[in-house]
Amino acid sequence: MRIDSVELYHVKIGMQEPFVISSGSLSARESVVVKVTSGQWVGYGESAPMPGPFYNPETLETVTHMLKDFIIPAALKWDLEDPRQVDKHLTGIRGNNFAKAGIETAIWDLWAKMRGQSLSQVMGGVRKRIPSGVALGIFSDPEKLGDRVEQCLQAGYSRVKIKIQPGWDVEPVRYLRQRFGDFPLQVDANAAYTLEDVSVFQALDQYELTMIEQPLGWQDLIDHANLQSKINTALCLDESITSLDAARQAIAIGACRIVNIKIQRVGGLGPALAIHDYCKGKGIPLWCGTMPESGLGQSFGLALASLPGFVYPADVEPTDRFYVEDLVRPALKLKNGAIDVPMGPGVGVAVKEEFLSNCVFRKERRIAG
Repeated sequence: MRIDSVELYHVKIGMQEPFVISSGSLSARESVVVKVTSGQWVGYGESAPMPGPFYNPETLETVTHMLKDFIIPAALKWDLEDPRQVDKHLTGIRGNNFAKAGIETAIWDLWAKMRGQSLSQVMGGVRKRIPSGVALGIFSDPEKLGDRVEQCLQAGYSRVKIKIQPGWDVEPVRYLRQRFGDFPLQVDANAAYTLEDVSVFQALDQYELTMIEQPLGWQDLIDHANLQSKINTALCLDESITSLDAARQAIAIGACRIVNIKIQRVGGLGPALAIHDYCKGKGIPLWCGTMPESGLGQSFGLALASLPGFVYPADVEPTDRFYVEDLVRPALKLKNGAIDVPMGPGVGVAVKEEFLSNCVFRKERRIAG
């Protein structure tokens, strides 16, 4: 399989409401949609970094630069037999996993379409429906958070995750447990704490959380191992797991008991599959996170979460949870706490070309030869 052309669409999609975490917020979602063609076949992928370097070092500008000046010129020379080869072709480019994932996921979509199979099928998925967990940002007071949690529980979400930060941690958890009792609840710190805050996490132990996600620095594997030894609640690593090597090292030193995989954070589906296989072999349970991307990027997450090692609800959520209008059809919908895995050829959803054109603010195209 050879790539004939690559197009980059810089899009901006309106969000239903701002999404606030400890390190920043989003009021509109900007991303780079990547379109690859090979003969009559077309594949789409998405690269959706945060607007600033507060989740990882990448931004929309760095992703565009890496794709235009390094990745796409190389990709137009590849002759691929399998999308897993993309990661090997890109080993000479260090980091820049979001940029890599943009074109790599598009190639997976293209490759699966050529075979007339869904992405879930070609990767070995075993589930048709993925339990959906809601991720809630930081609120101004516990009661307002509680009102939103009540709406989410009534909507049927399989799990609730709340963002925490210093000064907003034990109290909102205590309030939710007092108001709603026992339900699947986890917290995500987005690397906002240090080991000096161990008492916070020891206090959280009493509330029987499913997990505590990324409490310490994004590169602090040793500190996470230290913290895990001091608390009963399982730690889950997110930002720290950037590769198979990072996952292997984290597990080896006891830095976590659960691993989150985000396709973009690890550089694409090929690296995600490698991490899945390793963790499954080590008995480490997984769940699939999102940035969140548009419905396009989230559909790749649904396909990945259909693999057997993913045992916790995914952060993939219905279209209308985040966006006023989405890039793809059919819309992702929540039913009985889960979302169907798209089973059409490729990623299984169709890009709405007219809407894509309407929300593009910059476009680039490269062709072979």
